[in-house]
Amino acid sequence: MSIRNVEIQTIGLHVGTPDHSKALPLQRRYTKSGIFTCAGTSIFGDCEDRGGVATVTIGTADSTSVQADRNLSLFVSGNSILNGDSKTKYALEIFGGSSMPLYVAGDAIFTAISPNKLSARFGVADSLPAKPFDIDHPIKGKGWRLRYVSLEGPESGVYHRGRLKESNVIKLPDYWEQLVHADSITVQLQPIGDRHFHLNVVSFDNKEIIIKEADDKPIDCFYHIYGERKDVNSLLTEYEGNDRYDYPDPNFNEKSDILPENRNYKDPKYTFPRNTITT
Repeated sequence: MSIRNVEIQTIGLHVGTPDHSKALPLQRRYTKSGIFTCAGTSIFGDCEDRGGVATVTIGTADSTSVQADRNLSLFVSGNSILNGDSKTKYALEIFGGSSMPLYVAGDAIFTAISPNKLSARFGVADSLPAKPFDIDHPIKGKGWRLRYVSLEGPESGVYHRGRLKESNVIKLPDYWEQLVHADSITVQLQPIGDRHFHLNVVSFDNKEIIIKEADDKPIDCFYHIYGERKDVNSLLTEYEGNDRYDYPDPNFNEKSDILPENRNYKDPKYTFPRNTITT
């Protein structure tokens, strides 16, 4: 049967049985706006590739639609509740998107973490005098915790450490050439053993460090090498403001209107003075 261009002026229209619209007492009295129920599968839009895989299946409009945006399959104005029932692994799964699956223009609450607001979680981290790393104690077990804090400094720093033995060249990772300012590098050397060493840094760049032992003894030492990243603008350590949102570079502001995929962490408008220069 085909019914076209039908206008039904009635309080209620029900397809199939039973009529689940009367589940609550307040639903038993229909208002002028009426109600529509469908006890079976409902399919809206062009769902040729999906079919009726769920009670309600919604796809984008077919080519005959005159709506403004045929690529938009669902628009909800007003609050919505999604109440999962454990019949599937996830109450809500989100896929796709040209840049990311989910974009939330506002705050969000996640009860599985504490504090339960992401903004509050970040706010706590920013307000603490030291940024903590807190886990179950790996040796003492239940009832004990292990707490470290993050290293802090006036730069976006990276380090490379290790042991140099029977060589005078410390090879840096190949990515350091594009990651680290060569003129920000510092080197610390610690001889190993009970002999007296005179270790000197002969030359350095973001590829290798050349070491010289004054008495031409075989070199055996630990080393720490630090440098400042050059793939992001240098940190402005002191600035006027009342909170972290006043930081002058909007690319580093989580409240910024700049979408994550459009952020430029090397924006020349916010090139601040370098904090560590060693040449």
